[in-house]
Amino acid sequence: MSIFGSMKTAVSGMNAQANRLSVVSDNIANVNTTAYKAGSASFSSLILPSGGGDYNSGSVETNVSYSVSKQGDTISTSSNSNLSIQGAGFFVVQGADGKTVLTRAGDFAPDANGNLVNSAGYTLMGYSYASGAPAVVVNGFDGLIPINVNQSGLANSASTSGSFTGNLNSNATVVTAGLPSANTAPVTANTQKSSVVGYDKLGNTVMYDIYYTKTQAATTSPVAPDKWEVAVYRNADANTTGGSPFPYSSAAVGTTTLTFDVNGNQTGAAGSFPIVDPKTGGTIQLDLTKMTQKATDFSSKGSTNGQAASPVTGVTIDKSGVVYANYKTGDPKPIYQIPLATVASPDKLTPLSGNVYQPSAESGVTVTSFANSNGLGYIQSNSLEASNVDLAGQLTDMIQAQKSYTANSKVFQSGSELLDVLVNLAR
Repeated sequence: MSIFGSMKTAVSGMNAQANRLSVVSDNIANVNTTAYKAGSASFSSLILPSGGGDYNSGSVETNVSYSVSKQGDTISTSSNSNLSIQGAGFFVVQGADGKTVLTRAGDFAPDANGNLVNSAGYTLMGYSYASGAPAVVVNGFDGLIPINVNQSGLANSASTSGSFTGNLNSNATVVTAGLPSANTAPVTANTQKSSVVGYDKLGNTVMYDIYYTKTQAATTSPVAPDKWEVAVYRNADANTTGGSPFPYSSAAVGTTTLTFDVNGNQTGAAGSFPIVDPKTGGTIQLDLTKMTQKATDFSSKGSTNGQAASPVTGVTIDKSGVVYANYKTGDPKPIYQIPLATVASPDKLTPLSGNVYQPSAESGVTVTSFANSNGLGYIQSNSLEASNVDLAGQLTDMIQAQKSYTANSKVFQSGSELLDVLVNLAR
């Protein structure tokens, strides 16, 4: 047995426990770091060949791993740009150097330019809705741009389609004169009316009046279906005197004839027709194919698409990662979608400064997809993922490292004392 060998082995043991203590120190220092993943030190023995009745003591090697796949607790916050991932996956972020990496740290906030940046300075990346619903690039980061929530100015869109559902009373009186389509006064009282709001290219509100009048009752000989005339006028052009909106100052902007079978269901293709408004220069395809004819009171409800000119009041992010711009009036509009990325072995990712990771040969290649798909989790706004460090466990590891270090130092001390004995033999 070599005394020097045993002392070197003891030094190796002290170094190993010092490494373990360093890992514990990192974990305790980052116990409150958003989405920090705890590291752990493991050891493996290095055996030296022995022979001739002598034993050569080896040493110990330290291996550090990170529990990247273990999710931390979720913490509620008041900021809707704070994001956590419930389940598997990583945010795709970009550093100031332009390098794209992965992170679970979702403490994002708008910077001076409106880009969402986390506390480590990494910018959240996503796909734009500028050209319609985005498609994910599965095996790369092409097409990703910074998520920018500084949406300013007014937004509007012209109406291009609308739809109605409801019922036309099958017992309604058949009308042959004074039809609304003639645009004369007086108009028959045996007609039903509903209205719908649309929007022109400048975001102005335009209301349309829709009249339903039964023009034919079903007969069996000769066979004839029930028919209803539908006439649409601009509400702004209605007559304001005489107690009737007829005659309107402009012609009907849309007309059609609905036909119904013996079961009160529509037949033919006339249930979908265009409203062509010469004053706005727009066309709205109106869908009435869901209207039925049953022996009950008239009912009608519907809407058009489009949006009036309205300022942005803020943004929201849903569980699929879609970023919506919210307007003072009108429906939210999708502007970005945040993808998530994953690898085959998250615990083998290479950690970098800033609580980010980059793929390695051991982790496998990066696969990108949208939240709630392909085994990925969903995105939760107004929340953050906490560190997964178990503080009590770290304190226990610290005590164990301290005791092991002391024991190894005693071995070194004993070897030193034995060397003193050898030196003193020469005196």
